[in-house]
Amino acid sequence: MPQPTPPALAAAPVLAHVVRGGIVESAHRASVAVTGPDGALEQAWGDPDDPVLPRSSNKPLQALAMLRAGLRLPEPHLALACASHSGEAMHLEGVRAMLADAGLGEADLQNTPDLPHDPLERDAWVAAGRPASSLAQNCSGKHAAMLATCRAAGWDPATYRDPGHPLQRAVAETLADLTAGPVGPVAVDGCGAPVMAVPLTGLARAFGRLAAAEPGTDERAVADAMRRHPELLGGTRRDVTALIRATPGLLAKDGAEAVYAVGLPDGRGVALKVADGGQRARGVILAALLRRLGVESTAYGRLEDAPVLGHGEPVGAVVAVGLEEPAP
Repeated sequence: MPQPTPPALAAAPVLAHVVRGGIVESAHRASVAVTGPDGALEQAWGDPDDPVLPRSSNKPLQALAMLRAGLRLPEPHLALACASHSGEAMHLEGVRAMLADAGLGEADLQNTPDLPHDPLERDAWVAAGRPASSLAQNCSGKHAAMLATCRAAGWDPATYRDPGHPLQRAVAETLADLTAGPVGPVAVDGCGAPVMAVPLTGLARAFGRLAAAEPGTDERAVADAMRRHPELLGGTRRDVTALIRATPGLLAKDGAEAVYAVGLPDGRGVALKVADGGQRARGVILAALLRRLGVESTAYGRLEDAPVLGHGEPVGAVVAVGLEEPAP
């Protein structure tokens, strides 16, 4: 197997320190792109043109592709199509209803079986003796929507995860449109669906376009679903839910391996990727970035909730560094 080219992330700047007892114990490198209302790159740390796998941050763009292909969903179900849900009852009931509306059932889902994402829900699931399932896995809303899209468009639902399927080609076209840049290569996401790489600049640009979309457009339908149903997009105890709920007009979607994408109502976009995939730094860096951009929110405390513990007590913190000036 040929060795991949080392990503620019390997040389990204340090944007977070883990401090314990006044000592910098660890450091996290990250790349960031900030785009303006016109989609142009305004600020960057690291290489904003290096392709990254947005993972679940791609979901709102995948949902947009499904609407463009003819899918029509009630707004709560559209939020679930964009979701990495926590596996709470409201999420599972919504996915079941989405499947039933398309004449489908849980057996049609092809996403990887898993336990609920939320720790409390997972513990209750295990205590009840329930096995991992595709329904409980956090991407089941996206997969249910993909199946429903195939039904609406007359495509084969059995092969919807194939990168050459009309659905996945439609996703690639929508990503290219919204990011205004190159798409690819294509990899396999944790849930089994294709995940398409894009530059951070393109991801930020796409979220800015969604956040500023005009009423009556498919883009605005996705944005409205995310803003009005943030508890379905994430969950009761999720930072992405808290951020959207507390910040008027803002859109956000988290992704595995420490990706975060944000769109602001004036059309600005932010996308970040922590190089080592460590989740504890992403919210801290994002909160510092949004403060730098003048965004007011009461959710920053939730984003920065990354305790450093000693004997069960707070003994330090994860702190953002190096954001005073963009990298040259």
